[in-house]
Amino acid sequence: MNIAIFGATGQVGTVMRAILEERNFPVDSIRYFASPKSAGKVLPWKGYEISVEDAASGNYSGIDIALFSAGATASKELAPKVAAQGAIVIDNSSAWRMDPEVPLVVPEVNGHALAHMRKGIIANPNCTTIVTMSALKALDSVGSLKKLVVSTYQAVSGAGLAGVNELANQLSDKEGQLIWLAYDGRSVDFGKPSAFVGPIAANVLPIAGTLVDEETNEEHKFRDESRKILELPNLEVSVTCVRVPVFTGHSVSIYAELENDVSTAEATAAISKAPGVKVVDVPTPLDSAGRDYCLVGRIRKDPGSRSAISLFVTGDNLRKGAALNAIQIAESFVSS
Repeated sequence: MNIAIFGATGQVGTVMRAILEERNFPVDSIRYFASPKSAGKVLPWKGYEISVEDAASGNYSGIDIALFSAGATASKELAPKVAAQGAIVIDNSSAWRMDPEVPLVVPEVNGHALAHMRKGIIANPNCTTIVTMSALKALDSVGSLKKLVVSTYQAVSGAGLAGVNELANQLSDKEGQLIWLAYDGRSVDFGKPSAFVGPIAANVLPIAGTLVDEETNEEHKFRDESRKILELPNLEVSVTCVRVPVFTGHSVSIYAELENDVSTAEATAAISKAPGVKVVDVPTPLDSAGRDYCLVGRIRKDPGSRSAISLFVTGDNLRKGAALNAIQIAESFVSS
């Protein structure tokens, strides 16, 4: 297997490199691609040093699987060129997710969709969508999903290194010491925000992503991608995406209305058997960070409806929410 990582120097690219090694993915040769400013840098691979190539002007021949995490603009331009050279492209951006000829895949949920690849490209879903899919598929299997009301609690790493740095900077004073807020709620000047619409430290921002109409692109992604992955085109989905002062780990509160009445015990049993999921009493992003599975808890009958289940899901947005899912897609091709 000749593997290439596009966006190898970025957040997700870095995690991809680590996971390929951790999982002993069958790599015969590996190539790293990035933007021109990163070309020439040297990155490690199993004791060797690999020079980063310019993604825009590279030679793509001989690549079997290309893992893309270079952003939507680069993916739209480069992914078809790489696929045309015979590679299977697994793209982490939003560029191809809603293309009807491109499978949008969470392997534990809809791995069969890989058989319908038309362009040599497979799309990796949005990080918030991915962490909920296995649990929701389990609920659908026992109760038939009818409607979702969702609130997300998205870590700053979902906005890239700029988001991580902004939270880190707002939490520290000029001497690098953690800022402690007085209990009387005194205001602190966190400086002018750049990555988010307001200060993220000691705060919650009820807008994640960018507005495209009355909703953000993150809210559109969750609705559209959930319908495609779960193969429920008429699923009603109401979603509010929220940015929280957490470095890693996206969390999602879900009210799931079902066609059939399902007890708490039945829902818990179904979710417990779902691949890539661990049921716990209190799932938190801190506990999910660095793990390959998603945590699900607070599973309960919702008193607002006879046939509704509420639950809370959290998962590492850089691992299962991005890099790991892409590599699991690649593993599906290796094992087929």
